[in-house]
Amino acid sequence: MTSPRDVLRWSVARARARLPHPPRGPIERVAPDLSYLHANRDEPAYTWIGHSSALLQIGGANLLLDPVFSRTASPFRYLGPRRHQPPGLTVEQLPHVDAVLLTHNHYDHLDRWSVRAVARQAGGAPAYFVPRGLERWFARNLPRRRGVLPHIEALAWHEGTQLPAPLGPIGLHFLPVQHWSSRTGFDRNASLWGSWAVLHDAFRFWYSGDLGYSNEPREIGERYGPFDAAAIAIGAYEPRWFMRAQHVNPEEAVQVMLDVRAAQAIGVHWGTFSLTDEPLDQPPRDLEQALDARGIARERFVVLQHGETRRFVAVNTHPHPQP
Repeated sequence: MTSPRDVLRWSVARARARLPHPPRGPIERVAPDLSYLHANRDEPAYTWIGHSSALLQIGGANLLLDPVFSRTASPFRYLGPRRHQPPGLTVEQLPHVDAVLLTHNHYDHLDRWSVRAVARQAGGAPAYFVPRGLERWFARNLPRRRGVLPHIEALAWHEGTQLPAPLGPIGLHFLPVQHWSSRTGFDRNASLWGSWAVLHDAFRFWYSGDLGYSNEPREIGERYGPFDAAAIAIGAYEPRWFMRAQHVNPEEAVQVMLDVRAAQAIGVHWGTFSLTDEPLDQPPRDLEQALDARGIARERFVVLQHGETRRFVAVNTHPHPQP
């Protein structure tokens, strides 16, 4: 958790050093495979929208993670950190979303315009699964249809629920990691923050949200793992004296993958909004170095281009009962 004094110290040092430096090269975006995304009913798949936003397809259901489609990660539409490139998927391109999972209330994860836009999708709003303490915010800000709010379910740490899906129920478990919450400057830690274990009989997935390194991923791996795949934050980590407690760097992200016992991982929380001192394209390079230093194949922990989809095979190679 940051203090105003630390924020000031960092801001002054950042301005003096004229950081961050621009990316060394273009951060590529690919055209999303819309025909596949709209037809997919039985294959686990993960499509990176940008930063921490993604479409997770599992059990025949479409889950949207931390959706931010706006041009800024800010309470203002035209002020604040600007998006480096358009979202890999637009709201209009999404297949029908069954559920939205939110990790915490920082503006690069919770965007009012985006959650409202998804609620207005054809065929009815998705269900919203949110950290305890944010249910009132969603009740105030989501649009009503014929006077009725979308389904909003707030979970405390270690609480779980089930999402009905065509290929069998999906367990959703909200789990603690080291981070913090605040949206106004006067609501520090008034709502929870965390990660999500998304558990289906044929595929198990973990989404880290934002996190500093701690023992919690190891505890998650022991109780809910092993996972077939995980999305783990790898960006917004410099300078370490300021960011260490709240954001892992790529080296720590590799350890998080091992701690949660994920067979493979996708790096997120990079390449979209310039939030800290490292260039936007630095995290993938540091990730490769971290994997090489540990003797881990680069194919086990990858990064995607905006709009790119990673397909998985649902073989349930390590059956694990629902916790």
